[in-house]
Amino acid sequence: MRSRFALLALAVFTISVGLQAANDPFVGTWKLDVTRSTYSPGPASRGEILTSEPYGNNGIKTSAKITDAQGKRSVTAYHGTFDGKDYPITGDANADTTSMTRPDAYTIVRTNKKAGKVTTTLRREVSKDGKTLTVTQTGTDIKGQTIHNVTIFDKQ
Repeated sequence: MRSRFALLALAVFTISVGLQAANDPFVGTWKLDVTRSTYSPGPASRGEILTSEPYGNNGIKTSAKITDAQGKRSVTAYHGTFDGKDYPITGDANADTTSMTRPDAYTIVRTNKKAGKVTTTLRREVSKDGKTLTVTQTGTDIKGQTIHNVTIFDKQ
């Protein structure tokens, strides 16, 4: 009897975690809308596709396929949980680690570091209807320039 109860409890837990991940507004594929985005200092990216999926019990795994202003393609990738701890990030010249917190279901705050020093902060917010992702990036790039980018993505 106890083993049946334990098996049932495990099944309910597994299903609830799966449903929670399916309802996460960040999960999915997002396409950059260059015309609605602003870059300072610029130049603007030609395009970007973000793909996010659940990671572990309380995290996210994201990759960004980017085409810069000169047409050069690159991929940035990271994964981690929303615990504020540093996790590796690849493909970003301005960062070698990132940490994340999640103030609410529609917001992720990501802090990038290079050699232990904070470089940029990205505040990612999904609209309540789940169709638009706004990423506000502030900080300093590796050239020492102040960054203030607001990029708009549409859910695919």
